[in-house]
Amino acid sequence: MASPSVENYLKIIYKLAQQSPDARVKTKDIADHLELALPSVTSMLKALARQRLLDYIPYQGVHLTDDGLRAALRVIRKHRLIELFLVRTLDLDWSEVHEEAELLEHALSDKLTDRIDAFLGFPRRDPHGDPIPTPEGLLPEQRGTLLTEIDLHQPAAVQRVLTQDSELLRYLHEQGLQIGALVCVEELAPFGGPVTLSIQGRPRHLSLSRHTAELLLVSPCE
Repeated sequence: MASPSVENYLKIIYKLAQQSPDARVKTKDIADHLELALPSVTSMLKALARQRLLDYIPYQGVHLTDDGLRAALRVIRKHRLIELFLVRTLDLDWSEVHEEAELLEHALSDKLTDRIDAFLGFPRRDPHGDPIPTPEGLLPEQRGTLLTEIDLHQPAAVQRVLTQDSELLRYLHEQGLQIGALVCVEELAPFGGPVTLSIQGRPRHLSLSRHTAELLLVSPCE
């Protein structure tokens, strides 16, 4: 089993790589996300390269090797299954589980991970709609369209939320914007202005900033 430090590096490199799939992940971006000094990060990246978990080129950045990708997806699988387990069995809400999963993911064996997966019924998505990797390292198809890109007055179901900010998640939960919630964009203000939503079961419209609205992925409904 990889150390917690190694797992954290691989996980953040994977997540940063998803933002620019064709580019190498910059050392500075890794340091910023992990809140570590640049020399320390550089030293660790060289060590991971020696373990063949990533390909490192000085001043150009890194990308994960096949072994590194499998290791990253393994810890992401544990993290997302823990989040779902905490929501379904301990009744935590989606704003509370990320930090807990950050602590628990490093202690979970592959055997226990598979038992939790089976106990939950082999789910495909975590409480935030993020896909859960399979034991083989495969990701379910990622669905969803940005909320700001659907037609006005088109009913749509919330499929995924692209944030782990606990305060924002708590606010969205309070407003009824959980996974599966049915919404309509009633107004999209020009020049990056706010987005006005109607939410099924809610008597009043909700106004979200453009930035917040773009963190929600939805699927149009008939």
